[in-house]
Amino acid sequence: MPWIDACATDDIDQEDLIRFDHDGRTFALYRSPNDEYFCTDGLCTHEHVHLEDGLVQDYEIECPKHNATFDYRTGEALRAPACVNLNTYPTRVETGRVWIEV
Repeated sequence: MPWIDACATDDIDQEDLIRFDHDGRTFALYRSPNDEYFCTDGLCTHEHVHLEDGLVQDYEIECPKHNATFDYRTGEALRAPACVNLNTYPTRVETGRVWIEV
C-alpha cells in the first residue's frame, strides 16, 4: 500500500482533526493530546456524515450530527447510534509532514 503525504504536522491543532480527501475517499487526521497522529475514515459509519466538524476530546471524535463517538486510535464505535467501527490507517511523521498508508 502506498504512503501518501497528507499534511504538515502544524496543520492540525492539538486535540483536533482535519479532513483529507484523496482519490475519491475522505479521511480524518487527528493530533492527540500527546502530539501523536492518527487517521480514520472521514465519514461516520452511522449516516456517512463528515467528521471534520466533530468534537475531538482526549482520544475520541464525536460525530457532529447524532453524537456517535469513536476512539480514533482504534476506530472503535463507543456510543450509539454508531455500531460499526471506523477503519483506521497507519500514520508516520517525517520532517514535519504527516504520512498515511492507504
